[in-house]
Amino acid sequence: MNQVCAIIGIGPGNGLALTRRFAREGYQVAMLSRDIDKLKEWEQDIAGAHAYQYDATDGDQAREVFARIREELGPVSVLLYNAGAGVFKRADETTLDEFEATWRVNCHGLLAATQAVLAQLREHDQASLVVTGASAALRGRAGTAPFASAKAAQRSLAQSLARQLGPENIHVAYVVIDGVVDLPRTREAMPDKPDSFFLDADAIADSIWFLTRQQRSAWTFELDLRPFGETW
Repeated sequence: MNQVCAIIGIGPGNGLALTRRFAREGYQVAMLSRDIDKLKEWEQDIAGAHAYQYDATDGDQAREVFARIREELGPVSVLLYNAGAGVFKRADETTLDEFEATWRVNCHGLLAATQAVLAQLREHDQASLVVTGASAALRGRAGTAPFASAKAAQRSLAQSLARQLGPENIHVAYVVIDGVVDLPRTREAMPDKPDSFFLDADAIADSIWFLTRQQRSAWTFELDLRPFGETW
């Protein structure tokens, strides 16, 4: 039976690095994102990668797309929820629509995906569900009202899932990304920052890979990742 990893939220940073990491380990990797054209490009470049158009905010798509993945690749044993867009505004500046949209990506999307894939995870002797989080989940700053509240709720949902699914040998982990990922757009926005300021996406992928290989006698729930120079 194939080893199958599904990744929701694929971009040129963490999502692509995770795809390459798990494909290199022999997984069939289902890449789920709205931009099907980009996914198709990466599908051609990465052996074992497969493109699936998916909008994390549309829960109605979840069961259909995961049924397709099971039929075409096999049952998923690793789900990486990497979708995490958000709005960074003060409470009196954001709109209710922006607030809800941020929640839909981070919380509604995670629950929809979990419900859709859970039966597949349960088919395995051991499975993993890893959520890419943010330091905003632990502290709400003045200008992050929509994002911080959504990430805090996402972390709480992940914690609830970990306690529920741990006895079923499904390892749920939450990864706090505390810093700025090294991307062309972040370099352009912060041209004066040294290399040591940025998080390397491949290093993040290595850490998430490690979480999925842990023995249940010493599982990690929450893992903080930050460059050594980050103030925390």
